Amino acid sequence: MRKGTPTRGTTSVRALCAMLALFVSTTHAAESAQTSQSSTPSPTTRFGVDDLARLVDLTEPTLSPDGRTVVYTATSANLQEDQSQSDLWRVDYASGERKRLTNTPKHDESRPQWTPDGKSIAFLSDRGGDEATTQVWLMPANGGEARRLTRFGEGIDDFVFSPDGKRLAFIARQPQQPFGAKKPKNPPPIVTERYQFREDGAGYLDDRRKHLYVFDIASGKTELLTPGAHDEQLPAWSPDGKHLAYVTKRGVDPDRHLNFDIYVVEAKAGATERQLTTFKGSDLDPYWETRPAWSPDGKRIAYLRSGEDKWIYYAPWQLAIVDVATGEERVPADIDRCFTKPRWSADGKSVYALIEHPQVTWLSRIDLDDGKVTPLTQGPRFDYDLDVSKDGRVVVLGGDDLHPYAISAVEPTGLRTLADHNAFLAQRELANAEPFHYRNGDVELEGLLIKPIGYVEGRRYPTIVRLHGGPVYQFSREFMPDWQAYAAQGFAVVALNPRGSSGRGFDFAKAIYADWGNVDARDVLAGVDHVVQMGIADPDRLGIGGWSYGAILTNAVIATDTRFKAAISGAGASNMYGMYGHDQYIREYALELGSPWANRDVYDRASFPFLHSDRITTPTMFQCADEDANVPCLGAEQMYQALRARNVPTRLVVYPGEGHGLTVPSYLKDRMMRNLGWYSRFLREEGGE
Repeated sequence: MRKGTPTRGTTSVRALCAMLALFVSTTHAAESAQTSQSSTPSPTTRFGVDDLARLVDLTEPTLSPDGRTVVYTATSANLQEDQSQSDLWRVDYASGERKRLTNTPKHDESRPQWTPDGKSIAFLSDRGGDEATTQVWLMPANGGEARRLTRFGEGIDDFVFSPDGKRLAFIARQPQQPFGAKKPKNPPPIVTERYQFREDGAGYLDDRRKHLYVFDIASGKTELLTPGAHDEQLPAWSPDGKHLAYVTKRGVDPDRHLNFDIYVVEAKAGATERQLTTFKGSDLDPYWETRPAWSPDGKRIAYLRSGEDKWIYYAPWQLAIVDVATGEERVPADIDRCFTKPRWSADGKSVYALIEHPQVTWLSRIDLDDGKVTPLTQGPRFDYDLDVSKDGRVVVLGGDDLHPYAISAVEPTGLRTLADHNAFLAQRELANAEPFHYRNGDVELEGLLIKPIGYVEGRRYPTIVRLHGGPVYQFSREFMPDWQAYAAQGFAVVALNPRGSSGRGFDFAKAIYADWGNVDARDVLAGVDHVVQMGIADPDRLGIGGWSYGAILTNAVIATDTRFKAAISGAGASNMYGMYGHDQYIREYALELGSPWANRDVYDRASFPFLHSDRITTPTMFQCADEDANVPCLGAEQMYQALRARNVPTRLVVYPGEGHGLTVPSYLKDRMMRNLGWYSRFLREEGGE
């Protein structure tokens, strides 16, 4: 299962090779972007819990048609409202001068897009009243009063402008009532007959589907293009404005498989769809937040292809090209790594994409004639998004150990920073992540070591082992706020990439297929042995923890070995019999584990920590979010109850109203403080460190 997909900001999900979990628990929340720049703390202050609310998360960089300006989304923490707040900013490509375009404390703006003439910016927003749904709004390119374009009876998930700027294509669920209708005091009962009946962020699913619509701006008329018992996502206009490409799953019951395909339809009601891709596996899973990318001449589409359904997200995602006229598909650079976010070069001879490698993700250019891959960024960094203008300018969104995501121009001489909203970190004493390698038998493995602030050579420290979500994901060279908070409080942090992690290819990832918490747990223990042998980790003061699959693996490790003095298991599960049919992964259960009644041995193995919880002696705090359909609270509750029944020190913390990735600033601070308190309680020597 993809046990680890917390939401970043309001619209994007962290996506690199096969699951993007942030991560162990570090959703970026922040205070007002302007405030974060205007307040200057004293030099060399240690990073603290309150700094979580100062961090600003940048997403969705979008170049203007003339390539001279970048508009983007900045998500920060509104402490007064105790909620995250997403606003739009713009930055001049040449000068780096930036301007805030929106400031709506009780509402969010996101997914900015330029009108084709470059005079205006459209975006999604939930502004417009207490019961407002997310609609498309339009504002002058330099800021000013915005006006609502759409009045659809359901919130709009995504949209794109036609090349002539006269129409919008958008994705929305079929509406239950007209736009502006007052919601009933009590909602009607939820009735469903769907195979997948639940989804994180959406709740219970009924028979209403997400479809593709076209909206005429002048007349206000909306036309449905794709009726039926299926969902459409990720629309993209052809350069001539005549057709739309989009992603959908079809068949007798689309809920039962992962075979996404790209379809093309003429942009008018009643037009006949045409299936473009035919590979028997996922072509452009919406999880990767990547639209079908039309070539400048409109003859080809670049997209992402997975392996066959059986391998879910264990197989790396490949860059693929399909000929629109013939449907001929090819993979121009067949390497055993994960590609994301493809964009065409201005001349159509190459494609830019992000490619994941061990512990790093770099922006690269792929030449289509010979498949040559040329990295355009390098070193210990993690690139997350990019955009390319029609005149060939390239911008990249990325960061490293000491710097959260910033937007940079990609130039022949290197990167030039355009937008960095976290300059306050220059006045913080931060800890570098140091890569290390170790072995478990004949398997070479890797991890990152974060030494505590004030580290003294030869001294051993209380050590926290962090396990990533996924399971197919990896810890990379990117800014992790929780690691900095731990290091500032005198803890060493060890972040491990055991088998099952991404960045090392298909065979390495699938080593844990239908066998969670086995070889990866042994790899974790070998990594702990290594840092103890390095003379840094105190073997008597070891902690462990993770979020999502990181929590699943945490449970497996503490059920296997009793050396750990404290554990934190967030949004995890261990009784897979109980989770079957309760979370959103019924399709993935069927593909990877089969059914509980037919594959008892597989489910017993996956449920090892729960079925053998009598072996756990580690004091463990379990955390969950009560509206999480990704890994529901049932998983944490069952493990908590198992330990409480045996009087093992334990605690259950439930965050109300939250999904898989926490976003409420006070909850993010609470989680960090509780984590520090739990580890300090059980890992500190008498009198503290």
